[in-house]
Amino acid sequence: MDLSIVIPLYNEAENVGPLYAQLKTTLERVGREYEIIIVDDGSTDGSPNVLKRLHERDIRLKVIRFRRNFGQTAAFAAGFDHFQGQVVITMDADLQNDPADIHLLVEKIEEGYDVVSGWRLPRQDPFLTRRLPSMIANWLISQVTGVHLHDYGCSLKAYRREVVKNVQLYGDLHRFIPAIANWMGVSVAEVPVRHYPRRFGRSKYGLSRASRVLLDLLTVRFLLSYSTRPIHIFGGLGLISFAMGIGLGGYLSFAKFALGQDIGDRPLLLLAILLMVLGVQLISIGLLGELVVRTYYGALHKPIYAVREVLD
Repeated sequence: MDLSIVIPLYNEAENVGPLYAQLKTTLERVGREYEIIIVDDGSTDGSPNVLKRLHERDIRLKVIRFRRNFGQTAAFAAGFDHFQGQVVITMDADLQNDPADIHLLVEKIEEGYDVVSGWRLPRQDPFLTRRLPSMIANWLISQVTGVHLHDYGCSLKAYRREVVKNVQLYGDLHRFIPAIANWMGVSVAEVPVRHYPRRFGRSKYGLSRASRVLLDLLTVRFLLSYSTRPIHIFGGLGLISFAMGIGLGGYLSFAKFALGQDIGDRPLLLLAILLMVLGVQLISIGLLGELVVRTYYGALHKPIYAVREVLD
């Protein structure tokens, strides 16, 4: 199998038929062995019936149905667990991505890149509620992760098989796959793709997900930098806190015994005690984190490295 197209879907009954038709036309033109995997994320409209009819007509269309709505990340994870191709293409089911752009991603993969991300130009979404928050989030994610992309939120992406098979998805981390995969030393490229206004249905996203993106970004930053050495971040913060507490304690001791000042009712005394206790707690959390990490990697025999190839 050359190409696997993975598409999460939730309540897109009016879009799935035209999307399938466009995909068929595009993939036949590309001339590769392919499969289409649509993950129905607990749709409550007519989407399951449409998908069933399409599957009966085309054995290359694989449908995975969830019992309830688990979210887009879970849908991508299910698609990644079931695909067979050497290259996997992800995209949305709302017809805002153009299947005709798939060949652009495939050509970039064939140049030697491991991950190719789409960059929606021009983007056809409201400015204040969609584009402006997205611009801010893309800049912030690029600065924090070191993987500079203009459009992390674009679902039209291409990955080599070995990339997604080594990425564990949970929460809402699907948009951070290029950054997470970068830990393995993959090469990432970005290509402009077309974007269209939504014709049917309504968007499932809004400003409410901004806070979730920020929290997920903190998670990704921790995973990329400290997932195998949590003592470095918690222990470092603990040492700083403990040192500040010791410094304040030394100053108060000097004021008490050398200058004869009364320190019993001074807020600095409470702050010094708090900082020292906090430092001990943070160091303890770091040590517990080290135990958890070693248990995790040891029990699962999970490697802490990624091999590109072996010449033997």
